[in-house]
Amino acid sequence: MTNHENTVGRRRVLAGAGIGLGATAIAACSGYGGERSDGAAGNKDAATASSTGAPAAPGVLATTSQVPVGSGVIVDDVVLTQPTAGVFKGLSTVCTHAGCAVSSVADGKITCPCHGSAFGLDGAVLKGPATKPLAAVPVRVQGQDIVKG
Repeated sequence: MTNHENTVGRRRVLAGAGIGLGATAIAACSGYGGERSDGAAGNKDAATASSTGAPAAPGVLATTSQVPVGSGVIVDDVVLTQPTAGVFKGLSTVCTHAGCAVSSVADGKITCPCHGSAFGLDGAVLKGPATKPLAAVPVRVQGQDIVKG
């Protein structure tokens, strides 16, 4: 093998490594719909099982008892919050900064893991880089259930 052949070989290896690292970085930043850091796996049935263990009726996101006062839960593509007792809000999980999925609701705020944006329980921006609030998702209470619409 000549030095020229070794150089071409190294170039190909380095180019391949660069492509692999780029793909890994993109995958790390994307919301893939898997398990979230708050433990919500995106499974509506698991999150909405009744206290008897039976699955909730179709369209039910959660029961009122599953959404803590002053906090919230993430169910599929909806953040359900209860800013004050008996007041329930539905918000999109899509961060308004770069479209990542928010990952947790804790300490009275909703957090996006991609760039650190934080939102209040009403969806208002608490910390950027996001400049727009989370989109509202209409929800209503029917008995003890919270449903979309």
